[in-house]
Amino acid sequence: MTTNRAGLTGARAGALMATGSMLSVQVGLALSLGLVEYIGVEGAAWLRLAWAGVLLVIIVRPRPSAFTRSTFLTSMLLGVVTAGVTLLFMASIARIPLGTASAIEFLGPLGVAVLLGRGRHRFVWPGVAGVGVLLLTEPWAGTVDVVGIGFALAAACCWGAYILLTQRVGDSVEGINGLAVSMGTAAVFSTLVVGPAVLPRVTPEILLIGIGLALLLPVIPFTLEMLALRRLTTAAFGTLMALEPAFAMLVGFVVLHQVPGAPALVGIALVVAAGIGAARTGARTSPPVPAGAVT
Repeated sequence: MTTNRAGLTGARAGALMATGSMLSVQVGLALSLGLVEYIGVEGAAWLRLAWAGVLLVIIVRPRPSAFTRSTFLTSMLLGVVTAGVTLLFMASIARIPLGTASAIEFLGPLGVAVLLGRGRHRFVWPGVAGVGVLLLTEPWAGTVDVVGIGFALAAACCWGAYILLTQRVGDSVEGINGLAVSMGTAAVFSTLVVGPAVLPRVTPEILLIGIGLALLLPVIPFTLEMLALRRLTTAAFGTLMALEPAFAMLVGFVVLHQVPGAPALVGIALVVAAGIGAARTGARTSPPVPAGAVT
């Protein structure tokens, strides 16, 4: 009985963490768009990654003893993927609505859920999501931004890899040492890629704003996601994260005044339904926790 209660409490905590992560991500993304006119899309993404890397390395001070050679390299690879998903998604929302970009990006974790799931019926969900994306982008209207959609699809691929790598790092590295290394790597990688073009446009005021944005995204949500994945099965986590496109559309409406039409609302509903359906078909039943891990 005590074990069941502890498991239920842990699941509730994990659900709250996942929900808090989604809200933090979408609000952070919406507010980041305010910096685009000053330092560009790539600059807004870089600023968050750079500060996140600095803050996490200073706060966590990852210990070499927490890693094997393999887990350290995996954490670094996670950092490169994290930088990729951040830069690409920011580029997409500069061209297409936040809700639409989020729904397309969600095809990444949906694909992971389908591939790792069980039962033939799981292959129905990508088709349902595909119909939803078509309703969101309305290619028949002739106004589709192909480049924006391309950036969102590339971000989807990175997000799928991010989920797999985050789970592996969370399972094998104590506490959030792996997250600190991955975000430090993301900061260095993004600086090398876009830093030379962005740094001349950065002012002290923009740097200060960047600290707050980095906390909203990615420090708080990525930490919450890694801890939530230790408390929830992949199916439960995936079901919760399937709500993210809906959160994105809501935040886009409230913060950015992006008003969705009826087809977009139906499209979001289909993507969310596909995500929930795919998540429930499979994955882990008992996520492991590394010895000594902070839970």
